[in-house]
Amino acid sequence: MKDLFFKENIFEILDYIEEGIHIIDKDGRIVYQNLFGQKIDGIDREKAIGRHLLEVYPSLTHETSTLLTVIRTGKPILKNEQTFINYKGEKITTINSSIPIKVKGKILGALEISKDITQVREMSEKIVDLQSRLYNNGRIRKEDEETAEYTFLDIIGQNKEILGLKQMALKAAHTNAPVLIYGDTGTGKELFVHAIHNASNRRNKPFITQNCSALPANLLEGILFGTVKGGFTGAEDRDGLFKLAHGGTLFLDEINSMPLELQPKLLRVLQDGSFRPVGGVKTINVDVRVITATNIPPEEAVKQKYLRKDLFYRLNVIRLDIPPLSKRKDDIPLLTQHFIQKMNKKLGKKVKGVSKEVMDIFMSSPWEGNVRELENLIEGIMSIHDMDIIEVEHLPSKFKKTQTEENLSLKDTLEKIERELIEDALEKAEYNISYTAQLLNIPRQTLQYKISKYNLK
Repeated sequence: MKDLFFKENIFEILDYIEEGIHIIDKDGRIVYQNLFGQKIDGIDREKAIGRHLLEVYPSLTHETSTLLTVIRTGKPILKNEQTFINYKGEKITTINSSIPIKVKGKILGALEISKDITQVREMSEKIVDLQSRLYNNGRIRKEDEETAEYTFLDIIGQNKEILGLKQMALKAAHTNAPVLIYGDTGTGKELFVHAIHNASNRRNKPFITQNCSALPANLLEGILFGTVKGGFTGAEDRDGLFKLAHGGTLFLDEINSMPLELQPKLLRVLQDGSFRPVGGVKTINVDVRVITATNIPPEEAVKQKYLRKDLFYRLNVIRLDIPPLSKRKDDIPLLTQHFIQKMNKKLGKKVKGVSKEVMDIFMSSPWEGNVRELENLIEGIMSIHDMDIIEVEHLPSKFKKTQTEENLSLKDTLEKIERELIEDALEKAEYNISYTAQLLNIPRQTLQYKISKYNLK
């Protein structure tokens, strides 16, 4: 008889139940979700299990989640109607019964049974999805189509600030207001942009990105607004990104690098929803949601006259400041394990984790390249080493050195090194700003910002 109730058997049985089953532990981490629960929420349960409930459902809070309320109060909540936004941006309404799991009076977790009462129109969504592949009077080949790849579930982190940003970004997704995202290189700005588009009612419409760095004004103007044949020498009739993005989202990265003479035209589109192609006389009206990003503080970009003040105020309607990894170190263990699992699948490895010594080094490292640097480090190690556990010996010398310099001020040391590198590059380039930026492989505007920061002459 007992053989019938092995855990594996129970979980297999639960997968056949046409109601969602969710189980969390006392810390709010998801420990089980059945197949129907996965279907209701539109979530890959393999990605969800082990993560905090609020990380997977950013539209909920400690107060509105029935599961977390049950753990906090120890009292069941029966047949409660709950509406939430899943990570795809879909509004889901369920009838929930949430029950605390107790052993000898001690709460170990909570179980929730959910019945979906949302009218699902899968066929109409498929039709809309097919229509989204048609724009600019032509069919886009699947391999050429630009899409927003990531959702809020791909933003890994339980840090309080990250959870708050996910909640704010999810709310922003349900508006048409411009969003300005600031964060250092490698912090994950693009993840938030993709997630906002995918959670919006524009998710089946075009998603187009353009980096504003290192492009002259006339070229970038043609790319954004299109050109009319005869408008200038060699000009052809060509639609710009604003027209191609009609109904969808246009992401302008490194907006602080956009030439100043082009910024008034962008401001007019944001205010009026209309523009004229280069060399054209006909006004084109568009409905485009604009998201912008910068890797230097926007206020500093305005102060240094990289960004017009009036454009800044128009872009800065909803603001997301993504913290560097050094400010969210409590997420490093979670991110490390996530990237190890990702590389295990990609490289066919079976790495279990990192040693305590390695994690201590990770927690004390400055992570100048932020989350991207951590991911690249793990990929590099796992690509060239075969191991069960990543040990100190597998780390590059840079990280081994960090272990012996824990008593030094990392911030001061790194700033000193950065200043010296910039000074050396300036001398080598004979103080030519553009050439110096090329030597350092950074945008010209970023170099000017750092020259001002360090008061270099």
